[in-house]
Amino acid sequence: QVQLVESGGGLVQAGGSLRLSCAASGRTFSNHVMGWFRQAPGKEREFVAAISRIGGSRYVSKSVKGRFTISRDNAKNTVDLQMNSLKVEDTALYYCAAARQYSGLTTRHADYDNWGQGTQVTVSS
Repeated sequence: QVQLVESGGGLVQAGGSLRLSCAASGRTFSNHVMGWFRQAPGKEREFVAAISRIGGSRYVSKSVKGRFTISRDNAKNTVDLQMNSLKVEDTALYYCAAARQYSGLTTRHADYDNWGQGTQVTVSS
């Protein structure tokens, strides 16, 4: 298993950009599909983006497609989420997550068994 710590959240104006980073500790990072999820108050946790174990495949949710990009660096044990053209509705607590070892690309939160504590992103109008 891996331990995950998110950083990079903050307050930005609509239309602005923010880059979130997730640092992982442990020796199995490259064995895990990595994903980003978000949760706003009163709403269910929502899938944002995922990347395959060696970074060859990516999937981004419809709500952020064309604006957000996920990437990873297995040599550094990090996964990032570049967020551009931010909207007020992007405001949420953003979580980095690792899926079960050797799984395929997945958007299901139940398939992820390692979670960071989250970083807050707030977009003002």
